Amino acid sequence: MPLRSARERFYQTISLELGGLLLAAPLCALVFGKSAQASLALVLAISVAAMAWSPLHNTVFDWLDLRLTGRTASERPHGLRLVHAASNEVTSTFVTVPVIMWIAGLAFWQALALDVTLTLFYGAYAYVFHLAYDRMRPIAAMVVPVPF
Repeated sequence: MPLRSARERFYQTISLELGGLLLAAPLCALVFGKSAQASLALVLAISVAAMAWSPLHNTVFDWLDLRLTGRTASERPHGLRLVHAASNEVTSTFVTVPVIMWIAGLAFWQALALDVTLTLFYGAYAYVFHLAYDRMRPIAAMVVPVPF
């Protein structure tokens, strides 16, 4: 089974994040009437907070799955993968909402609404991004054999 190289995966991730920042920051500026610079700082801080949270969430989820089922993450069925993804998004609000409140000076419900909106936006954006990326840079053109 072919995979993308580490270099290609890095390029894909950076492209996804930069594109997301460039799309989300102006939208935040427009909706909240803030400067583009302030909106970019807010979206970047949310991104960093979410990226800091995800490894901890993933480790705990993987540990629980292993303890309860004896199954590794690579053996996880599709339904549980959906639960994993949803639980990551839901629990990340405990990290990102306070960041939004602090940086944007928003009340809790406003910060929560912004967080949910950005989560939905990024989910849709990531779907479209990866669909386009896979078509523009197909894996068959850059095959790296799986080491196992």
